[in-house]
Amino acid sequence: MSDTIEDLLKSYLATGSFQRFLGMEFQSCDAEKGEIVIRLPYKPEFERGPDTRQWHGGPLAAFIDIVGDFALIAMLGRGIPTINLRIDYLRPAVDTDLVGTGRVLRAGRSVGVVDVELTDDKGRIVAVGRGSYSTLPPA
Repeated sequence: MSDTIEDLLKSYLATGSFQRFLGMEFQSCDAEKGEIVIRLPYKPEFERGPDTRQWHGGPLAAFIDIVGDFALIAMLGRGIPTINLRIDYLRPAVDTDLVGTGRVLRAGRSVGVVDVELTDDKGRIVAVGRGSYSTLPPA
């Protein structure tokens, strides 16, 4: 069992097959505030079109979902399923790594809501998302 919530989050990143494929890197979290920062390095597999180095929206959506989920995991200490996810793509992400910052807006008895910002290497917001997640305890 993990000693701290940071250990738990790092373990989820290291042991989840999809998270490992993406190559996400834990940066920081404040469990009390429900804030988390995760980095996603660029990979050619994420490219929208050949030799463009422009990110496809799919990996951005997956990254937003995972950052939102992990923000709530930091507060609740356990995995939770996604209910709904909304994303706005604000500018192309080209030739850059991404940083995802998640902030819990609400961690209720049955539903949690998290806002996520993705920024590029220059600190520009490239996409924002809001996820709703089930916070019900396991049956």
